[in-house]
This record gives sequence, structure tokens and C-alpha cells, in this order.
Amino acid sequence: MTQHEQGQPGDEAEPGRWVVRTERTVYVVALAPDGRWPELAVWGPAGVETGPPPLDWSRRTHFITSADAAPAEYIPHGLRPFTGADLVAGRPGEERGVWWEFDGAEQGPGERTLLLSFADRQLGLKVELRYEAVPGSDVIRRRAELTCTGNDELRLERLDSGAVNVPVTEAARLSHLAGQWSQEFQLQQLDLARGRFEIGSTQGVPGHAYAPWLAVQDAALPPEGDTPTYGIALEWPGNWHITAEAEPGGALRVRAGRVPHEGAVRLAPGESLTTPWLACAFSPEGLAGLARVWHRYERGLAGDRLHRTRRVLYNSWEATGFDVRADAQLELARAAKEMGVELFVVDDGWFAGRDGDTAGLGDWEPEAASFPGGFDRFVGQVRELGLDFGLWIEPEAVNPGSGLHTAHPEWVYRIDGRPATLVRNQLLLDLGRADVQDFVLATLDRLLGAYDITYLKWDMNRPPTERGRPGGGPVERQDLDAAHVAGYLRVLDHLRARHPHVTVEGCAGGGGRIEGATIARTDVVWPSDNTAPLDRLAIQYGYLHAHAPHTMSSWVTDSPGVFDPRPRSLAFRFVTAIAGVLGIGGDIRRWGAGERAEAAEWIGRYKEVRDTVHHGEARLLGTPRDATCGVQYVADGGARIAVTAWNTGRLDGAPLVPGRPARLRLAGALGDPATRYRDIRTGTVYSAAHLRHAGLPFAWSATYDADLVVLDRC
Repeated sequence: MTQHEQGQPGDEAEPGRWVVRTERTVYVVALAPDGRWPELAVWGPAGVETGPPPLDWSRRTHFITSADAAPAEYIPHGLRPFTGADLVAGRPGEERGVWWEFDGAEQGPGERTLLLSFADRQLGLKVELRYEAVPGSDVIRRRAELTCTGNDELRLERLDSGAVNVPVTEAARLSHLAGQWSQEFQLQQLDLARGRFEIGSTQGVPGHAYAPWLAVQDAALPPEGDTPTYGIALEWPGNWHITAEAEPGGALRVRAGRVPHEGAVRLAPGESLTTPWLACAFSPEGLAGLARVWHRYERGLAGDRLHRTRRVLYNSWEATGFDVRADAQLELARAAKEMGVELFVVDDGWFAGRDGDTAGLGDWEPEAASFPGGFDRFVGQVRELGLDFGLWIEPEAVNPGSGLHTAHPEWVYRIDGRPATLVRNQLLLDLGRADVQDFVLATLDRLLGAYDITYLKWDMNRPPTERGRPGGGPVERQDLDAAHVAGYLRVLDHLRARHPHVTVEGCAGGGGRIEGATIARTDVVWPSDNTAPLDRLAIQYGYLHAHAPHTMSSWVTDSPGVFDPRPRSLAFRFVTAIAGVLGIGGDIRRWGAGERAEAAEWIGRYKEVRDTVHHGEARLLGTPRDATCGVQYVADGGARIAVTAWNTGRLDGAPLVPGRPARLRLAGALGDPATRYRDIRTGTVYSAAHLRHAGLPFAWSATYDADLVVLDRC
């Protein structure tokens, strides 16, 4: 490998220092003085590379090595023995440790990519560290490629994707998304002055407890405003960890990577292993600015599919459960069509033997008794109403006693001689097996080929428990978690290539599998099974810190609903769902004529603004803990602003005497202060200065607790 070293464009090359440039930021990497490992020199807005590196340090240490205190980009155990290494490797049965040497660098045109190479020739290991600036964004993706170059097998106990270093004054403020099933994406914050903070999952998916996302700020500065804010997101739909360690010398180091199910991975001579992508983002404008960076990045991940209209859907699950019959479904479809719905989705319960959760999974044939005229005729009847048709499926799951499980009991995860744990009365297929992947591919091809299906909801309702593959060879050579991820992504890639017209929704018991690799291959995801309006508002508030509105499926369901009895109007439920991708999930057969008419009006209003919501710049206005909060969406060019606003406070007695309307101040660049905007419903005209400094007025009451305001520039 040849070494190509470069500083700023036009500058004289500076040995051992490289700059990676995004649209508006720079990431500067330099070799340590002795050339043994790469360090972060500075990361921030363009131009910050000129001057002394803020992460430079004295190089003086006591009772630790200089590698333990360095702001290392990626460093192995051996060189870094005490304070947390990114790579732990060795030969089986021998001492662990890597003592590599720098082996060269390659930088691509425009300083958009960088490849650093290190080699431990005695051990027989080559490590390549790859950096890629994502076009059209301020995100840099990083990963490592590990190759066994010797004659002996290697054992990898830790194989992280990378680490980032953030200078802090005394403590770092960590923002992360935590929760549980039905309470996902709760934004949490803590200050870390010394010690370690770790989140992750060993459930075979990212899980409901934590999202693989973290934001870091200097705790001496406020969370919002002009606060430098650093973020990472691991793009891996399997086991993972993110670990933040407060380092000696005033810095926080965060490392992230996948976690092998077996505790280690074997690498045979000549084999290579590539770690997941670690997406790294920076904004000088606080958590809100970082959210906008992530939104822009995810719009880029969608590619041409970003411009596919996300249709208003109706999903029949909450109305009928497992009791799926053609006549009842068509009754719902007709009611949905009258309200302006564009897509009808049949959820769980449509296939043979599925009258509850104890049977049917794996046998993906329509239940003949439920569709006496045939499933094709039923789909045709839905399509004749002018609706697109969608279908739910859980391709990784199987019920004991199903035809599939009876024919192929070896396809499920299991450990010989140990009892199998049922979750939701089902087992999990080993999607890392090629024959299981082929079965899933054939099933999806058959369904999508035989029926006029344009929407597919992929669900997963249990994690793996007895995760074994009897007869699959030595355990540490199986790497079951990575194999399952590879199978899952293979199927999604096949869907995208073979059925490009099909919209794909990702779901895992709610928000259990939401990360960059999934979002890049799906069109929308389901953040939570909880659709109760106040609960959902908090879930969506956290979600929008990490993910873009065009990915966020949200339903209007019945009140009080399953989870939260706190009353909120139908308008509140619609405005909450309009903040993302609108769907309806209530039993609309029970809605009165007035409710259906109101729903039709809200659906029409959503269609007017969905392009702005999905493609515009989103800003969170306040939090659900505030009595009034909202989300602002500004269309590209600023010609239209849409604001979803909610009253989350007490409803009794509002407005209070003497009383005046609540105000919601808008944010960001709204044009010149004198720029004028007109409310398309009321005709009221506001200046940009008024919207920023006085705000939109909302005279909340017991019957008026949410609104959608659309402002057009005039």
C-alpha cells in the first residue's frame, strides 16, 4: 500500500496527518508520535483543523502507558493494556495481544475517504481502518477489516468498529435512548466525569431497552444552542454495545461494535472479517442540530425511494385481531376508503391455522375458510375500491407443530438436550442457514408474485434464547449472530432488487430492530406498539432525535386504547400521527359519522403537507414535558412551514382566567425577519420575526388540544 498524506486542499502535505471532509465538517486523524496507532486530532466545523489540536496532550503518564491515555481512533489490547481496547485478539490457547505497526495510508479524491493500514506480522493479522464521508451529509462512516495473514487461526474476543474522542472540561453529558417494550426511545441524559457507561443488547436485535445511538457534549455547556455535539450510531441489526469511558486528561472516549453470541470469533488463515459501519456525526448547534444531521443522512440512505409517496394506510390488527375474515376486512376497507385512506394492510391472522398465537407461523398460505372466494379475489376486491394492498408477515418465526416445524425441526435455534423456551408461543428460525434464507426468499417471492401486494410489514416478535446450531461445527466458528444478520440483510436486499415497487415496513415487536442497516433497506419502521397519544408523543420525541420523520410510521387508534387511559381528542391523535407517516389502526366500524368526517378532514390535511413533513427540515419545539410543544417542518427553500402542535398539560379550566393563548416559538432560518407567511386556514399573516420571537398562538381548551398549522410564504 502506498502512503498518501495530505492536509488542507492546497496545503503542503503534513506527514502522518489526514483530513476527512464532509459537507460542512472535518475529521482530522494523525499518527501518534511514535507511529504506533492513529489518534483523533480534531473533529468539528470546517476550518477547525487550522490550529493546535484540542485533543493534544502532554504525553506524560504514571502507572499507565501512553497508549492508555491517548485519544486513539482504533487500538488493540497489547498496545493499550488497561483502559479499554477496540480489538482483543490472539492465537487460541496463547496470550492475547496485538502489537502492530503502521503499514501505510490511502486517501481518495477530495479528502472524502481514508484507509489506514496496520499489521502485526508476528501474530499474522492485518487491520485496515476505513473512513468514508457520506455525500450530501455531515456523517462519516467508519469500520475495520481484519485479515488473518499468518498460518495459524486467530481468536477475536472484541472486534469493535471504531472509537471517537471528545474533549470535555470536567464531565461529559451523554444523551441516549432507553426504555422497554411499549416505552421505546425515551430520551435520557447523564453526566459522566469518571468511570464507564455502557448500553447494548444480546437479544439478536438492537432491542427495546436501548437504541444503538449516543450523543456526547461537554456538560459545562447547555444541551441546545451553539453547543458542539458529537453523535454515533452503530448500523447493525444484531448484538451490539456502545461503551463510553471518561479518560484521564479530560476527554471522553466512546467505542462501539457488535458482540459475538459465542463470546469470540475465529478467523482462519486467509479469511477476512469486516465490522459493521459506525456512523459518526457532528453539529455545532446542540442536540437539535445533531438531529437534523441524522435526518439528512437518513434521507440520503433512502435513495430514490425517498420520493415514493408514503401512503395513508389502514391496518386492521386492532380492529379484528386474529379474527381475519374477508367480509369483515372488506367492511373496514370500504370505511377506510371513504375517509381517504390509500392503502389497506391485513396484519397477523390471514394464514392457515392462525386463530391465535399458538399455531400457523411458518405456513404462509392464506386460510381458505377466511377467504371463501380465494385470497386473490379478496385482494382484487380491495384493489377495486381504489386501495393498494399490504400484508403482514413474520418470516423468522415458527410455531411448534406447524407444517414447517414438523418438516424442518433442525431449522430453529436449539441446543441438544436442553428445553426450548417459547416466547409468544413461537420459536425462531436460524436465518443464518442458507436453506432457511432460501425458504424465506421463496415464500416472499411466491406471495408477492401471486397477489397484487405493494406493501409488506416484516415483524419479529421474539429474541433467540437457546441459540445453537447442532451439527454446525465448532461453536466459535459459527458466529451465529453475524450469520443471522447477513441472512436478514440478504433477504431485504433481495426484496429491494426483485420487488422494487413494494414498500417495506420494519417492525420487531414495535421498535426492537431500528438502526441504519435496516432503515437503509426499508421505507418505514414501527417505533412502538404503543399508540396511546401522550405515550406516543414521548416515544416520537426521542425517536426524532435519532431518526428522520419519513421513516416513522404512526397510527391513529381508539381512545382510551390499550396502554394509556389519559383522554385526548381525535385531533390530538391525528396530529401525533401526522408528525411522521400517517396510518389508522382503530376499529373504524365503531366510529360515528362525525368521527369519520373529522378523520377524512385530517387525512386530507395530511396529504397537503406530507411532502414537507417527509422531505423538509424538522425541528423539535419544546418537549412533551412542556404544556405546549410541537414539531416544525420547513420545506426546501422555505416556501412552506408546517407545525404540529400539542397541549400536553391539564385540560380542565383551560384557558385559565384572565388567560391568553399559549405561544409556540418557531426556530431556525425562516428567511429575512420581514419575510411574511400566511396561515392557509385562517388567513392570518405573520412575519418571520414574529414567528421566532412571539410565536404561534394556541388558545387551548378541553376540546382543542392539538393542531396542524400550515404557513405559506407570501
